[in-house]
Amino acid sequence: GFVPSHVWLNHLQRSAVRFNSGGSGAFVSPNGLVLTNHHVAASSLQKLSTPERNLARDGFLSRSHEEEIRCLDLELNVLRSIEDVTARVEEAVAGAGSSSDALAARRAALAAIEQESFVNTGLRSDVVTLFGGGRYHLYRYKRYTDVRLVFAPERQIAFFGGDADNFEFPRHCLDICFFRVYEKGKPLSSKSFLPFAENDVK
Repeated sequence: GFVPSHVWLNHLQRSAVRFNSGGSGAFVSPNGLVLTNHHVAASSLQKLSTPERNLARDGFLSRSHEEEIRCLDLELNVLRSIEDVTARVEEAVAGAGSSSDALAARRAALAAIEQESFVNTGLRSDVVTLFGGGRYHLYRYKRYTDVRLVFAPERQIAFFGGDADNFEFPRHCLDICFFRVYEKGKPLSSKSFLPFAENDVK
């Protein structure tokens, strides 16, 4: 069977992106192109639409970088590292005299860890609670805030089949959307990406 190497897992981690609007996607080219589902892009399409140009309904196609439309409040995050900070949180809570004191100490510890990490690395830093508070992991993300719409199909073909087909395979719809990440005004040079397969799934 297939046993993923550390290099392969690291490549996959850096190819994946998280949308601040909810959902995920992946880099699929070396110049910042991101593929995601149409429903993940729905809120951005609605915000970019106008009475004269309904992108959510009619779709959009950019034929050049200049035609790509910036999404003003969309942020994509790429996970850079995960650190176990359970010991620090447990140490902060150990001396609490009551459950309310423990809760306050835990919140203060999480906030301090996140702030310290951000100051030291410049990366978005979120402590994630796992196993009902059994473990605490610090996730560090590279933030990208210049994200532009490249392509979205018409809603009728993107959502063809409705919820009934949403988790079926194969699906007979075009539930996709493309964005491009920019950095310093230019398409991001994305060294980690998932290329399109030239052959069918086996």
